[in-house]
Amino acid sequence: MATGMKKGLTSYGDAEFSLFLRKAFIKAMGLSDDALARPIVGIANTFSDYNACHGNVPRLVEAIKRGVMLAGGLPMEFPTISIHESFAWPTSMFLRNLMAMDTEEMLRAQPMDSVVLIGGCDKTIPAQMMAAASADVPAVFVPVGPMLVGHHRGETLGACTDCRRLWSEFRGGRIDAVEIEAINERLAPTAGTCMVMGTASTMACIVEIMGLALPHSATIPATHADRLRSAEASGTVAVAMAKSGGPKPSEIMSAAAFRNALVVMQAIGGSTNALIHLTAAAGRLGVQIDLDAVDALGREVPVLVDLKPSGQHYMEHFHWAGGVPRLMHELSGVLNLEARTIEGRSLREVLGAVDTREAQDVIRPRGEPISAQGSVVVLRGNLAPRGAILKQSAATPRLMQHTGRAVVFDSLDDMAARVDSPGLDVTADDVLVLKNAGPIGAPGMPEAGYLPIPKKLAAQGVKDMVRLSDARMSGTAFGTIVLHMTPEAALGGPLAMIKNGDSIRLDVTARRIDLLVDEAELARRQADFREHGASGAAPVPDRGYAALFHRSVLQADEGCDFDFLVPGHPARRP
Repeated sequence: MATGMKKGLTSYGDAEFSLFLRKAFIKAMGLSDDALARPIVGIANTFSDYNACHGNVPRLVEAIKRGVMLAGGLPMEFPTISIHESFAWPTSMFLRNLMAMDTEEMLRAQPMDSVVLIGGCDKTIPAQMMAAASADVPAVFVPVGPMLVGHHRGETLGACTDCRRLWSEFRGGRIDAVEIEAINERLAPTAGTCMVMGTASTMACIVEIMGLALPHSATIPATHADRLRSAEASGTVAVAMAKSGGPKPSEIMSAAAFRNALVVMQAIGGSTNALIHLTAAAGRLGVQIDLDAVDALGREVPVLVDLKPSGQHYMEHFHWAGGVPRLMHELSGVLNLEARTIEGRSLREVLGAVDTREAQDVIRPRGEPISAQGSVVVLRGNLAPRGAILKQSAATPRLMQHTGRAVVFDSLDDMAARVDSPGLDVTADDVLVLKNAGPIGAPGMPEAGYLPIPKKLAAQGVKDMVRLSDARMSGTAFGTIVLHMTPEAALGGPLAMIKNGDSIRLDVTARRIDLLVDEAELARRQADFREHGASGAAPVPDRGYAALFHRSVLQADEGCDFDFLVPGHPARRP
């Protein structure tokens, strides 16, 4: 099999000329024949002025290149799409599959024997996982790392759990405009991803436990020298993989590795988004993520990491407590320790090097958990025949069994127009319902599941209500919030049948979310939907990526990947 500069030659009908031409142009970069004869390590650069979380990427690239060259390889940096959660319209999830396609095709198109994938916020690591699984080029993941905490009036602050908490205080009139502006300047004080257990931190922990990234790489703060040393070591490992031809992602991303990822997701109070991303990456390899199995793990695996939004601490504290390797020690009876890593070691060998002597209180022993059950539960019931998700570790215990009257918003625009209206008929015991915020209906399944508490209730001190939608929620958010309701409203899922005033029952213990309306009435509503369609769904796009997305995106329980990218999956529509 061809390697190095001979790999994937451009088609001119003459392979020797193709190589001759390739070398002629690359020599314009000042490279010698000696350099061009070495194993090539690609470095996917996701730096962007729109992506402050990736502000340290240039220095990481420099460190990775150093590690590659010290090990005798040739580093070749190339750009890919970079996605930042708060700078992506209509939502970052809409662009995740585009980044996955971009990265996959660049891995295929350009000669490289291995690749280092730099990711962080927030859909970048998931997109890279999907790309790596499909292209199957030996890959090392380098998370950008979490930012450091900020401070305000003696309180430690972190993006973005404290963003949401303090914004709610502002909406409720308990913080004025001057103070919220001061807080705004202190929530994200350095480069790096959110320093709570949001989606970025969750996915960084996942690639580490799956063996795709080096030990401790998930938690080292973005600004620390150790982050650069880890990047250099990742470049060295990438050269070893280039020389040996593996292990490839398909060899690392096994069913056992995905199960380990789900165990850790439950134990860290991980983001609900992680379930969609893991399902998408697993689907590329023919591995099924079974929602009932996810829920069973949640009953077995407690939350052990004391981090916001499920606990009190931040990622830098998790790191100094020992990070993912130290957590492995507490989970050793649940994890598959024979799973392999990019270094060629097993997780058992990684665990053998863990020092458990240092005193710490961020990673709890299994007998003293933050929460007796894991982060995420899977709900069924007549409102979610294919499943819905709730992050119980960040929910209000008294609302976990609740029956309330539905207050319905037909779309994001409808919610924005009415949620703060003084005339809105709503009480704290009601259930807020958002329709048409799913993959197709929004489009892109935005992080709108964290419906704001209506302003008049916020002013009364209400901090949580039962909320449900076909949207997603940021991993940094908190509340008794039912998400990913499948099928979504725009496709005629049961969510579309809810009307104002209906009774809805949430029973987390029974794992159910139900609309308390008789079957005959539901049948009448479904017939009306079939005749008139969804009210509030986004218009059908007729061109470009938006049309491709609308035509091809799958539902949440299938990872919201594109049907034509999942091996063996039939196209939903012609």
